[in-house]
Parts: sequence; C-alpha cells; structure tokens
Amino acid sequence: MNAPTPFRTSASLGAALLLCAAAVAHAAEPVGEVSTAFKIIGPNHKVVVEAYDDPKVSGVTCYVSRAKTGGLSGAFGLAEDKAEASIACRQVGDIAFPQGALPTQEEVFSERASILFKRLRVVRMVDARRNTLVYLTYTDRLIDGSPQNSVTAVPVPRTTAIPKR
Repeated sequence: MNAPTPFRTSASLGAALLLCAAAVAHAAEPVGEVSTAFKIIGPNHKVVVEAYDDPKVSGVTCYVSRAKTGGLSGAFGLAEDKAEASIACRQVGDIAFPQGALPTQEEVFSERASILFKRLRVVRMVDARRNTLVYLTYTDRLIDGSPQNSVTAVPVPRTTAIPKR
C-alpha cells in the first residue's frame, strides 16, 4: 500500500479548501424577512428573501423568497420548511461568462429545507433561440417532491452570445 506523500496530502488539502471556498461563495445573502405568524417560544414563522449571484454568469443575481418555519423546531434546525418559493432573477451588471460554456441545464443553487431529504433548488436553463437564461426554483424530497415552482428569465443582450456546451 502506498503511503501518502506530502505532495498528495497538500493537494488533497488544497482541493478540500477550494471546495469549501466555492460552497461559501455560493451561499445565500440575506436581503430581508417578514414575520407571518407569532410564536411564543422560538422564532416566528417568516418569509425570507435571499440573493444568490449566479456562480457562472457574472451580472445576474437571483432573489428567492421562501417560507421559514419558526418555533422550537425552527430554532434547532429540525423544522421542515414549506415547499413554497418564488424567484426573480435580474441583470445587475454587465453579463459575462468568465468560466466559458454553460450546459443547457444546470443546478446553480441548492439549500437544505429540512434536517433530512428536502432541498430548495434553483436550476438555470439556456434558451438559445431567444438568447435568454431561464431560472426555475422548486423543492424536492427523497421520496415525494412538490410540483410547486416558480420561473423567471433574464434576456441576454443580442451582442453577447451565451456560450453553451
């Protein structure tokens, strides 16, 4: 059996740090929240609005609003948030594709919506015919997802072609 060399160990550590940095870079940025139901113990039920910058398309930010369960289960991270979300993506600067070609469909954000098995997802799709980026948000669960979803589109100026795979 081969023993790990200092180079292999350093390379593995570097790769792990790079993955952690990438995960942090794509985290939600809180924009605001409103309470929807008062809870005597623990935080109130809320609707939160978070901003996500598309990691492969500079100049596009998506704003996602979603329900966040409060109470004791919400305070301890044990609650299951409702499968209701809305999305609005906007051009917030010059659109560019610093990483090159985009797949025709790709998950760009994912966030836990319960302690196990349920996730809020945002998927980017390329509408090449219209030179437009389409973003879809939905919630899935290991066994039974929800058909509730929301969609938004960001037209890319005709002078900027979307590089696609």
